[in-house]
Amino acid sequence: MFSGSYVALVTPFSNGKLDEAALRRIVNWQLEKGTHGLVPVGTTGESPTLSEAEHKRVVEIVVEEANGRVPVIAGAGSNNPVEALAYARHAKDLGADAILCVAGYYNRPNQDGLYAHFEYIAQGVDIPMVIYNIPPRAIVDIEPETMAKLAALPNVVGVKDATGDIARISLERMALGDDFAYLSGEDMTAVAYNVSGGDGCISVTANVAPSRCSAMQTACLNGDYKEAMRIHDELAPLHAVMFSEPSPAGVKYAASLLGLCSEETRLPVMPLSAASKAAIKNLEHLLG
Repeated sequence: MFSGSYVALVTPFSNGKLDEAALRRIVNWQLEKGTHGLVPVGTTGESPTLSEAEHKRVVEIVVEEANGRVPVIAGAGSNNPVEALAYARHAKDLGADAILCVAGYYNRPNQDGLYAHFEYIAQGVDIPMVIYNIPPRAIVDIEPETMAKLAALPNVVGVKDATGDIARISLERMALGDDFAYLSGEDMTAVAYNVSGGDGCISVTANVAPSRCSAMQTACLNGDYKEAMRIHDELAPLHAVMFSEPSPAGVKYAASLLGLCSEETRLPVMPLSAASKAAIKNLEHLLG
């Protein structure tokens, strides 16, 4: 079971190329700061604009640097299930602990199509799978009944819920029970999600505020929601500004302030505006 503060890792670039040294630095810094798990090549990792070789290399580096100290849930998402399965098999071969598989975006499958997409991947590789439900990006929504069907597959072990619907976890828990990893994919509602039975968060903000995110999630796991809300209230302005412009421009700029990597993103994500940079600068005391 996966729980606590997981970070949706950025993919650092330098002059248009993968910055391997920065990625290794980021992984080790995250672990020093108390992050409970690592999630490379997801949305925040700019997976749509990575080449196949870059995608695989990022997972390889993260697994290598983590070296079993924390779980690695490797992104293996694609709207093409054949490609997703290839990434999943590669992650398993490298020693990743699980894979994160997103719904079939752009194709707009119905619920039967969504089930078949994930079933194809699950039957093709023996590795724990976390289902990534993010309707704002994928357009399609995995309904609770479909999630319950997916949970019956032996290696489907959890969900990253980025629906923005705080009622969703209650509906899923009624259908699935508690023997499932319920992970929020939205920083602003992560504590509320945990109060409703969640186990943790795959966080964007944890890229640049890992200590606070880890402490907040640990407080939730200990049932200390008063302390969790205290930390949440500190972080809420940072959560908000991270998404003032298309992600990961905000979080990469914040990471650059920490000396972790450059602020470079890939098109069509644009560099952060001066106004957003100033807003993040004003919150620099929350970073680290």
